[in-house]
Amino acid sequence: MKTVSLPVAFMPLVDAAPLIAAQEMGFAEAEGLTLDLVSAPSWSSVRDMLAFGRVDAAHLLSPVPIAMALGLGGVTTGLSAVSVLSVNGNVIGVSRALEARLRADGHPFDFANAAAAGAALARVAGDGLTIGVPFPFSMHVELLHVWCAATPLSDIRITIRTVPPPLMAQALAAGEIDAFCVGEPWGSVSVEANAGALLLPGAAIWAFAPEKVLATRTEWAETEPHLLERMMRAVWRAGRWLAQPDSRTAAAEMLSRRAWLDLPSEVIDRALSGNLMVSATGEVRTVPGFLEFHRGAANFPWRSQAKWIGGQIARRSGLDPASSMQRAGGVFRSDLYRVAMGAAGADLPGASEKLEGSLAHETPVASGTGRLILERDEFFDGRIFDPSGN
Repeated sequence: MKTVSLPVAFMPLVDAAPLIAAQEMGFAEAEGLTLDLVSAPSWSSVRDMLAFGRVDAAHLLSPVPIAMALGLGGVTTGLSAVSVLSVNGNVIGVSRALEARLRADGHPFDFANAAAAGAALARVAGDGLTIGVPFPFSMHVELLHVWCAATPLSDIRITIRTVPPPLMAQALAAGEIDAFCVGEPWGSVSVEANAGALLLPGAAIWAFAPEKVLATRTEWAETEPHLLERMMRAVWRAGRWLAQPDSRTAAAEMLSRRAWLDLPSEVIDRALSGNLMVSATGEVRTVPGFLEFHRGAANFPWRSQAKWIGGQIARRSGLDPASSMQRAGGVFRSDLYRVAMGAAGADLPGASEKLEGSLAHETPVASGTGRLILERDEFFDGRIFDPSGN
């Protein structure tokens, strides 16, 4: 079968799995496509490859196309987030020196309580903390700001430094950073390298945070709608396959190959299973929903999530939050998602916005089939974001 080749950029992370599985497992071929997956060394490279036409789509940090729409970051090509590739999947880790101080202070490394972890880290932080993140516009940064603002870390001098994910463990071991927030498997790599310990999953701060999106240039999405829809369907079916428990072993082995993450499959499996080793002594903590590829309408690009991100970025950047949220809302293309995925049999929510942070447990919502259940999406500090501004 002759296929159309689409170049797609990605970073070597577990949450690139829907793109990799779409190509490796035949979901792309079934749509008449070949995904030519291009590994990038940094998020700025991914952004630039997409913005300047080197690739047609990309695995991208959810805040990046929003920041670009707000005129931030130096590259302002119009991008559309046509679906969410993954929810959650980040970890916060600390250096061995901080781990020792935290243990001496009595912190249990339960990998669950964001309030207690923030208070404990503030007590042992000394003169301040330098925290590594993969990119200035990222969910990693947003989670850190939420966490720090609602704990005694707000009284500590925090410096946020950009470090490419594959270099995070090395930077921690060298003392260039004291802690990090990064996507798996690079937190687990720091544990394997005996460079640090894991303190929290990102899901302990926001229980259902849109982490990576499938992004395209808006112009390309409008001129190539049929290719776009075929790609979206292939990636959605890959995410559905990844969400099945009996796919986990095959997925970990696939991602471990040299062409993709080039790491032992057992390290990759930690993110897929939610069973993470948090320290070099072998302590394991289980996090339900650590990384989601499909459940709870995980792939739906909620405009309310985009507005929340836009408002957060605007307030730190001196922009008007109200107008920024409106521009941000247009970046998450729930309209394109409905067209593409309705034909694929996806159960689509009845609305494109919701109160973010309001669900304390699994909740049925209005949808096309009436069977859609959204997952818990609480913020640890109890905040609720109303996208209408009320």
